[in-house]
Order: sequence, then structure tokens, then C-alpha cells
Amino acid sequence: MAEASLRSDVSNRTQKLSGEVNRALRGVLSFVVVMIALVVLWQGIKAIFNLDGLVLPNVEDILGALFQPIQEGKPLLGQILLGAALFTLREAVLGFAFGAVLGFALAVIFAHSRLLERGLMPFVVASQTVPILAIAPMVVVWLKAGWLSVAVIAAYLTFFPVTINTLRGLVSVPATALELMQSYAATRREILLKLRIPHALPYIFTALKISATASVVGAIIGELPSGIQDGLGGAIINFNQYYLQGPQRLWATNLMAALTGIVAFVAVAIVERLLVRWSPADRN
Repeated sequence: MAEASLRSDVSNRTQKLSGEVNRALRGVLSFVVVMIALVVLWQGIKAIFNLDGLVLPNVEDILGALFQPIQEGKPLLGQILLGAALFTLREAVLGFAFGAVLGFALAVIFAHSRLLERGLMPFVVASQTVPILAIAPMVVVWLKAGWLSVAVIAAYLTFFPVTINTLRGLVSVPATALELMQSYAATRREILLKLRIPHALPYIFTALKISATASVVGAIIGELPSGIQDGLGGAIINFNQYYLQGPQRLWATNLMAALTGIVAFVAVAIVERLLVRWSPADRN
């Protein structure tokens, strides 16, 4: 019996691992197919409308620019952009952490106090209606610190989706489960840690994936008025000034910014895969 049970367990683990590998391969294949389709569409639009390199450079020219020095004796553009992306990513991670903690704290407060939710939620929503480009210069002036101001701006774009989604997850626990915890005289803290947060994890990670990419955008925007030249924001300003001499460099910078956002998204998705084993649909 023990041997049969062991074989069954090994078989189930093998099937599960095989299923995960197949899903990963399908995801990679889908990504490659979509990228090829986008390149074909890009080149098709360029050919149909007869667009020159200033309006829409060739994909080959954009990728080729990454392996060319910006000036003789200077590093390759790809090397420069990689360093800028890592610099911006560090700022984005800090802002992401600030925003995630703030958003989670607000959601917990709102979940336990309808009065505070009704009183403060309109201001939380209103904060997202103000253009970030209007707020960024003020934050830079207030804080008078380059990297800190950039992190705060990134946090500004991060906290809202975390607040909304986490609150939804915290308050959507099944009534029967909540009543069972209360019947055992569980405290609010115990209900929060053992019921509400575990149930809200899928909602939280959905918000975190959105916020991860938003934090990169916020960091890039924050670098513009702060005068930081080491990140992607500084690279965008620099290559924008010399667009006529080399438009493919600005496009390559935009590509690197997109890849940075993808890296942030994938990192959160991997953590979600490790921590979250179910979705709300699985409970129904």
C-alpha cells in the first residue's frame, strides 16, 4: 500500500510539473508569435504609408543601434541603456515598496472602518485624477533629493491599484468563513492574518503586477524634472534632443523602458506563482 501510494504521489508530481512546463512553453511560444506579428505589422505600416526613418525607423535599425557606440570611443548604446535601466529599476523598486505598503495599509484601514472608507476614499480616487506631470515638479522641489523624489513619484502611481484591489479582496471573504472565525472568538487581528489576507492574495498580486509596471513609468517621469541623467528619463531627454541625427536611439531607449517594465511585471508574477495556489474562482 505504501509503495502504491508513493508511486501515485510521484506520478501526480510528474504530471503537475509536466503541465507547468507545457504552460511555460506555450507562454514563450505565444510571446514569440506576437512579437513576430508586431514586427510584420510595423514594417507593413512603414511600407504601406511610405514612412521614412525619422517617422518610423526600421526594426532592424533600432535593434542594430543597441550594438553601436553613440560616439567613437564611447560604450555601446545597449550597454549605456542597460545601466540606465538598472538605475531606474532601483528607483522604481523603492517607489513600488513605498506605494505597496501605503496601499495595503489604507486597504486594511478601510476594511475595518466604513466611516474612514467613506471619508477618505474620495480623496484617494481624486489623487489619481491629477496628472503626474503636474505633481512631479512639486515633489522634486519639496523633497530636494533626487532619488527620494523619484521614489515618491513612483509610489504615487503604485498605491492606488493596491488600495482598491486589496480592499476588494479583504472584504470579499465568504460570510460562512467569517462567521466560523467569529464563533471561535477570533480577534480582528487573527481574522485579518488567517482569513482576510490569505483570501485577498490573488487580488493583491493582481494589483502588484499593475503597480510594478506603473512604478517604472513613475520613476522615468520623476527623473525628468529632477535632472537625474543616469536613468532612462535622462536618456530619453538626451536622445530626444538629437532625434534628427539618430531617431533609432530614442526608439531603442523606449524599447529598453518597455523591457524594464516587463521585467518588473515578471518578477511579481514569479512571486505570485510561488505564494498563491488558488484563485477566487477555485473557491466557488
